[in-house]
Amino acid sequence: MITSKTQLVGLFGHPVSHSQSPMMHNTAFSETGLGFAYAAFDVEPENLEDAVAGIRALGLKGINVTIPHKVAIMPMLDEIDPLAKRIGAVNTVVSRDGRLIGYNTDGMGYVRSLVEETGIVLEKQVVTMVGAGGAARAVAFTLAEQGVKEIRIINRSRERAAVLAEHVGTIVPTKIVEQGEGEAAIADSSLLINTTSIGMLPNVQETPVSAEWLHSGLTVSDLIYNPLETRLLKEARAIGATVHSGIGMFVNQGALAFELWTGERAPTGVMREVVLQQLKKTT
Repeated sequence: MITSKTQLVGLFGHPVSHSQSPMMHNTAFSETGLGFAYAAFDVEPENLEDAVAGIRALGLKGINVTIPHKVAIMPMLDEIDPLAKRIGAVNTVVSRDGRLIGYNTDGMGYVRSLVEETGIVLEKQVVTMVGAGGAARAVAFTLAEQGVKEIRIINRSRERAAVLAEHVGTIVPTKIVEQGEGEAAIADSSLLINTTSIGMLPNVQETPVSAEWLHSGLTVSDLIYNPLETRLLKEARAIGATVHSGIGMFVNQGALAFELWTGERAPTGVMREVVLQQLKKTT
């Protein structure tokens, strides 16, 4: 129940009407008995600066930030966490002693769920990643900092892949997979990650990688969580590869934001359950 003592957090994005975050976080606050409430705010790009001023003026404890504001919000904050700075995007803001601090929990949320759900040993992984956008940056930098052996990037725009490879390459060996070399790159990889929206509802028949390129020695991970099992994951499962869906990343990035705002451990099991229930209703 919202009272005069309730502390407000929320989501800034455009659009936000399909977001699972309010239900997930409000269930978590209810479960833990914390006096917090979470709302979704549809903020058009030209209103972002006013919305950030609103965090300060209204005393919000923090916000999540989603498309299209993850980069644009950065100059409006007082401080950026070093990992978020390297990634070049913010997805969580914490209001602390009148200062707005930007974090990025996407990469750590991803890594936490990958390790928990698959038991993978990161230091042994040769990673091939499809995509070089914001999600790819978060995942690549975090995996690099966790000590994977090598990262290979497959992307339609070579230029974008080159920028990412150059930056991540300062931490671990990183290379661009040229056109026509995808199959060979995946052949001796141990972890394949799709960071693109290829295969997301409603385009569920699409896949970023040909089924013939997959092998049973792979862990195949897809950041998409709607549908829960993409065509890529179905085809990987069929040949005996280990599969990992995007729901874990979504729940864990939310759990890390919850912990930054409240200082309490997030009830990830309950958060996962409520998101799964919602997704099953919509599919």
